[in-house]
Amino acid sequence: MAKPKKSRNSAPDPSVAARLPWQPSAPPLATALLISFAALLLRALVSVGPYSGQGAAPKFGDYEAQRHWMELTLHLPSSDWYRNTSDNDLAYWGLDYPPLSAYQSRLHARLINASLPDAVALRSSRGFESHESKLLMRWTVLSSDLMVFFPAALWFVWAYIKDGVGGSGERREGWMWLLAMVLLNPCLVLIDHGHFQYNCISLGLTLGAIAGILSRNELVAAALFSLAINHKQMSMYFAPAFFGHLLGKCLKRKCPIVEIMKLGFVVLGTFALVWWPYLHSYEAAMQVISRLAPFERGLYEDYVANFWCTTSVLIKWKRLYAIKPLKLMSLSATILAFLPSFIQQVKSPSNLGFLYSLLNSSFSFYLFSYQVHEKSILLPLLPASLLALHEPHLHGWFTYYALFSMYPLICRDQLLLQYIAVLGLFVLIYYSPGGNYGKGTNISSGTMAVLSLPLLCSILLHTVYLQIEPPKRYPFLFEALIMFICFSQFIILTLYTNYKQWMLDFHPRPVGSKKDL
Repeated sequence: MAKPKKSRNSAPDPSVAARLPWQPSAPPLATALLISFAALLLRALVSVGPYSGQGAAPKFGDYEAQRHWMELTLHLPSSDWYRNTSDNDLAYWGLDYPPLSAYQSRLHARLINASLPDAVALRSSRGFESHESKLLMRWTVLSSDLMVFFPAALWFVWAYIKDGVGGSGERREGWMWLLAMVLLNPCLVLIDHGHFQYNCISLGLTLGAIAGILSRNELVAAALFSLAINHKQMSMYFAPAFFGHLLGKCLKRKCPIVEIMKLGFVVLGTFALVWWPYLHSYEAAMQVISRLAPFERGLYEDYVANFWCTTSVLIKWKRLYAIKPLKLMSLSATILAFLPSFIQQVKSPSNLGFLYSLLNSSFSFYLFSYQVHEKSILLPLLPASLLALHEPHLHGWFTYYALFSMYPLICRDQLLLQYIAVLGLFVLIYYSPGGNYGKGTNISSGTMAVLSLPLLCSILLHTVYLQIEPPKRYPFLFEALIMFICFSQFIILTLYTNYKQWMLDFHPRPVGSKKDL
């Protein structure tokens, strides 16, 4: 019997027409380019808004700090970048990042100097602001993001899906949604392209190192992570996870000493290249190191949602203890917090365990280390976004509260419109058809009811913070409430992720199998 011919003019399938880019029928290359372009466009739109300290003389904000570092690195020799001189007043936004960050400032300064030399002129450019200089400065961040973070994100997603890190339960076409979650991170977009920083470089190098480990290029990973540390010292938040995972792998191979030595040579060689201008004398090296550890700034900054700031409402840490005992207490608490995660990876290294370990290690530093500010939440948020396919509920929950924890900072920067826009876009993509929400762990109605209480409070506080004046006796009451809510959620999340990491030892797939090693 002849098969009936299909009509050429038949209407298209509505389900096909409504497909989103990350649904399985889309061509992979075109989809990756489309998602990347959308992420780049979002960054460009956010960058049109104001930046940190705009028009706020005499010290302005992070925008002026980055511009000032360009000015210094362009005109002064590297030996004077970290020293107090007549041309370099360390009290006015002194350089306090490692040498790689200084080299990046010098490169960007050369580009800006070619078009607008007044913006980076020595001494006379302090507080320089113009539409043209803002455009040039914004383009340096956009180009850095495009050249470092975007390729690293694509490499990670490719390695994650190729290796099957999340297990057989994850759909391979989910890589498109995962890429969207990584590139459209609302917190990173707002801080780098709104507030104004270059976190995309250090986080991009770290992400490249993670991708290197997933694709079993450990030496490349060691070099990239060393570069990340030498760009921003806060990348050390991930160091226990990298060290524990690589050590655990090396110990399970035929010649562990040789494997460890190879990694050690790569790390030492990378550090030597970056620090070469300062290795001629002990004094020069120590001058840089002293600038990287600003203990005089105190235990924390502003109302950061970590242990020390939250508990300071009851225990006045800064009044009761000097800097030295506070450093010891914070160091001890941080080590105790990341130690279980570290031990698990040394004992049973696996790629999925490594991603959990990155999250647990960075959370430990954020919650307990010395001199943490609210923007540091970007570090644990990176591995949380990498686990989005495996832990969609955790990723969505954490992203919301990470963004909420920076709400007072965003309001000070007058980026409320951008805040609402990127949060709305994230929610739309997160809950979109074809996404991965709802395909993870089932949450009971009782648990959802408990979790809904802080969510409702946070939604209410968004309006209260803008519309109601706090009591004169407690001028920072609303900041404190935001801090309490976010801290409570961060503690719950870190306990959960530590539990999930240790439960990997009971997973049917042998942890630390040859596939991961």
